[in-house]
Amino acid sequence: MFGRWLGNRTNQTQRTSPLVAVTVPPRAGVLSCRVLDPVNEPVRDAEFAVSDVMGRKIVSGGADPFGSFVATVPAGEYRMAVSAEGYAPFRGSATVAENGHAALGDVMLQVAAPPQLPEPGDWEIEPTHSSIAFTARHIGLARIHGRFNTFAGALRVADRIEQSAMHVVIDASSIDTNVKMRDDHLRSADFLDVDRFPTLEFYGDRFTHKGGSRWGITGALSLHGVTRTITLDAEYLGLGNGMEGETRAACRATAELHRDDFTVSWQTMLAKGIAVVGSSVRIDLDVQIVPKS
Repeated sequence: MFGRWLGNRTNQTQRTSPLVAVTVPPRAGVLSCRVLDPVNEPVRDAEFAVSDVMGRKIVSGGADPFGSFVATVPAGEYRMAVSAEGYAPFRGSATVAENGHAALGDVMLQVAAPPQLPEPGDWEIEPTHSSIAFTARHIGLARIHGRFNTFAGALRVADRIEQSAMHVVIDASSIDTNVKMRDDHLRSADFLDVDRFPTLEFYGDRFTHKGGSRWGITGALSLHGVTRTITLDAEYLGLGNGMEGETRAACRATAELHRDDFTVSWQTMLAKGIAVVGSSVRIDLDVQIVPKS
């Protein structure tokens, strides 16, 4: 009985040292780190980049569910950069010995100050430095990338940013995938039917802060004669100045639309039953706004 108990204790001790099971190649060692937030909770979405003393990237990746990162690297000196949304970045250094383990231990990330928000008032999209792009799956394999070349938009920033509102109008006929025959088909009644529905419009009236520089913008999208509620997953990039000293604000946003929700349901199939065009379309916006003149 005591033998079985002692054997179980030995097995438990071995399980608490997972690096014992890591096979380390010759002239290499192990580098590890765990990332915590200010209340000692793991930062699961932390990103790591390890470079040598010459600045060459050796390895990169994300943290595991416990905020940990472990990598096998050649013996030598290294710099590690740790970043995560909403936190100030961390930089450290370590020397990895041959067949050794260099542990940076627990790194605590500090909450970063959010970027300054735009002043209350009326702003407008500056189209020269903005883009509205989309990605769709083609025959279940390659992705087709396109954009809308003509659009306009306005944003009214409220004293409480959550009460702000935006309105974007897109010229449907300006769709551009760099293939004329495909673009003509997308403009036809099979898809956007631009003769009947010349514009796509989004009116967003609910801004929700998700932490750090992340926001959700919820509103009504009108496309192909159908209006649906969607939420843009937005990242606010802060304020800057243009070439002439003008104030600019920038953000990125994404959304996934399902064609059937907007009755854009052209479903021609290949012989194997695969739809020529996928059922969902990813929208990517890169937008700069300037005060309305």
